[in-house]
Amino acid sequence: MNIKDIKAVYFVGAGGIGMSAIARYFLKKGLVVAGYDKTPSDLTRQLEKEGMLIHYEENLDEIPHICKQKETCLVIYTPAIPEEHKELQYFHANGFEIQKRAQVLGTLTQAHKGLCVAGTHGKTTTSTMCAHIMHQSHLDCNAFLGGISKNYGTNYILSDSDYVVIEADEFDRSFHWLRPWMSVITSTDPDHLDIYGTKDAYLESFRHYTELIQPGGALIIHRDLEMKEHLQDGVRRYDYSLNEGDFHAENIRIGNGEITFDFISPIESICDVQLGQPIPINIENGIAAMAMAQLNGCTAEELKFGMKTYGGVDRRFDFKIKTDRLVFLSDYAHHPKEIYQSAKSIRELYKDKHITAIFQPHLYTRTRDFYKDFAEALSQLDEVVLTEIYPARELPIEGVTSQLIYDNLKPGVKKELIRKDEVLDFVRSRQFEVLIVLGAGDLDNQVPQITKILNSKL
Repeated sequence: MNIKDIKAVYFVGAGGIGMSAIARYFLKKGLVVAGYDKTPSDLTRQLEKEGMLIHYEENLDEIPHICKQKETCLVIYTPAIPEEHKELQYFHANGFEIQKRAQVLGTLTQAHKGLCVAGTHGKTTTSTMCAHIMHQSHLDCNAFLGGISKNYGTNYILSDSDYVVIEADEFDRSFHWLRPWMSVITSTDPDHLDIYGTKDAYLESFRHYTELIQPGGALIIHRDLEMKEHLQDGVRRYDYSLNEGDFHAENIRIGNGEITFDFISPIESICDVQLGQPIPINIENGIAAMAMAQLNGCTAEELKFGMKTYGGVDRRFDFKIKTDRLVFLSDYAHHPKEIYQSAKSIRELYKDKHITAIFQPHLYTRTRDFYKDFAEALSQLDEVVLTEIYPARELPIEGVTSQLIYDNLKPGVKKELIRKDEVLDFVRSRQFEVLIVLGAGDLDNQVPQITKILNSKL
């Protein structure tokens, strides 16, 4: 189906952070946009305010009439929706054009210059940084992001620019639909082994992704990765890391709540780059974002201004309270390497403080595969509180509980197992110096209440 023929778009699974960005794209185009989601959320309610028609039960009668015209309605679904879903079955049975979100993004990378960021972790922050740098530059950009940018209050940027920044998701091999002009690869630590089966298969998926970069474009890859890229002729290759590579940092200064560094580049090095969100892990993310923006023509002044004014991403090292007496933040980290980097960064920032983490593991399979790595990462902190596993799309696995992580925490780490519904009472009963809520599940829904409880103690 040609995008020009579309009059309506229907989403089966409308409330995901990535799906909502596509929905907003079509809303901005003036099309009828409707869909199903399992439960209401702040995001779905906002989409409804913006004009999207959403319902929350599997009911064919709730599908708008215009979305039942197969010649002019595009159906987009998320892999998290089961095949037996009534509405999805209806669209299949009646011959509708049905695409995954990633297929739609793939079409956009063929119509625009796609600047894509892939990786097990770091991709949301890096892509959001790059989008902000590009959007405030003379180049501008569109963007489809995996998190809510604090600069724009949305996961989506629309403009008339020829560039589109896209977070390239490896789940279900979705990023194989993309045709990047340029891509960053931040990390390839094995994940989603319920999908891939083996580490080798996971790395092979990234190798294939690099084949999709268009001639004339470029790959910007972290220099410490196990994977081996396979590039088409005419694709340039650059590497980066914190302190080595074609792009890296020198003269890093951390103090008084600020981080400044010199950006070393084969194109033009830039002194005294200041991080708008001064977190140590963001130095490396910033190097990758700046590299891609610079390769596409952003000036030194635009790069420095973009980095200094970058505001961060909701649920990515997201400070809710920051005082001398108490620090409270929320972080989406849910893979062991993400947890490790988050814990390392917070330890660097608060060397002499008692740091408590409340962690909700995400997925039974991920916990089964990586419980020792989770324990190792969390053991950097002083105190770890574990809730039950958030199942998302999975059924329980016998013997796989948060106890596995609990039992492998290092000696000396204060630890506790509680239920999710006990978290607020736990927070009320304790005093904290630094508290962080970790995980990609639904514990973040309690963050506003936790913030309120903690503020009442100040």
